[in-house]
Amino acid sequence: MKRQTALYRLLLVCLLVGCFWYIVSGRNFMSIGHLPFTAGEIANVGPLHLLEASADQTYDAQEQNNMFVYKHVLPAVVNITSTSVAYNFFYGAVPQEGQGSGFIVDPKGLILTNFHVIEGGRKIEVTVGKKPYPAQVVLRDKGDDLALLKIDAPNLTPVVLADSKNLQVGQEVYAIGNPFGLNGTMTTGIISALRSVRGPEGNLIENAIQTDAAINPGNSGGPLLNRHGEVIGINSMIATNPNQQVEQNAGIGFAIPINTAKAVLQDYAEYGRVRRPTLGIVSLPIGPDLASQMGLAADSGVLIEQTIPGGAAEQAGLRGGTEQAYLGNTLIYLGGDLIVSIAGQPVTNAQDISDIMNQHRAGDEVPVTFYRGKVKRTVNVTLGEAGAKRDTQA
Repeated sequence: MKRQTALYRLLLVCLLVGCFWYIVSGRNFMSIGHLPFTAGEIANVGPLHLLEASADQTYDAQEQNNMFVYKHVLPAVVNITSTSVAYNFFYGAVPQEGQGSGFIVDPKGLILTNFHVIEGGRKIEVTVGKKPYPAQVVLRDKGDDLALLKIDAPNLTPVVLADSKNLQVGQEVYAIGNPFGLNGTMTTGIISALRSVRGPEGNLIENAIQTDAAINPGNSGGPLLNRHGEVIGINSMIATNPNQQVEQNAGIGFAIPINTAKAVLQDYAEYGRVRRPTLGIVSLPIGPDLASQMGLAADSGVLIEQTIPGGAAEQAGLRGGTEQAYLGNTLIYLGGDLIVSIAGQPVTNAQDISDIMNQHRAGDEVPVTFYRGKVKRTVNVTLGEAGAKRDTQA
């Protein structure tokens, strides 16, 4: 027993002496797997031959234009924080914050954004650059998903508003905003389509600009720009997979055309509220194929499916359809009047009607030409006020 103890002690002394010798001899080592390599051996791999770019950085014409748009417009794009109050299980007030974007339209401090960005907000704050300012809501237009804010700040730079009437699919566009709170983010893409869609408030956005430029939560209310850095639309919503827990870009975003916003701003300047004109109809665009299948008297136009009770069209004697049918999986109504022109301008779809409405005001009287069966008629219609039945005041 004593002999075994002495043997263990001898082995321990030998191990300690060996470690001490390794340390003092300077043989520090590192191990990869089971193979030891000294630090000197790892470093001794010879000179490195790395390929480095030239110090003279050049940009092509496309990149230069991208940078021009960004630098030109960024000072006018703002971050908007809306604070509301919710209540927990014990009825305790719990502040909640939402974020979005907006852009300066007047150097006096007017800022355009989406209605849903500030909806329910008790406190609105606008950050210009890095400085926050309290904001007042001066106009709410839920029907068009638009809102106008006012801040008191010096040296503001407004954007330039383009004409969104003649936009083309394939046209290059830029989106600048604050997706997921990442301030000053720019993405690029094209106009993918021009179509009417339902907005986040359930409203109908006519002439909506569909784009594949990346738009995410936080981009709402920010500008959609053309290659000249002019605003053609207001980024409003994205199409997402309903199974996703977090909304994120899927290459399908929609913007409100800026001409709609300009009409709202014009109403605000003249009346202090929104007075958007409307015919008061639900319509279906008709092309040659549908016209032939339905036996209509004209190759194109807008078929009235329904007239809004008490609306301008109904009061003028225009009629909607009464016969139910299906176009694909969509229920439609046939037998209504087929509008072919309004105010002397040809009408082939809802976008044409929207463009004509933007040229008029509620209360204007315009001639509407239509077919009832095979008979062509013209009637004067006094345009109604779409804003009369929606929240338009701050």
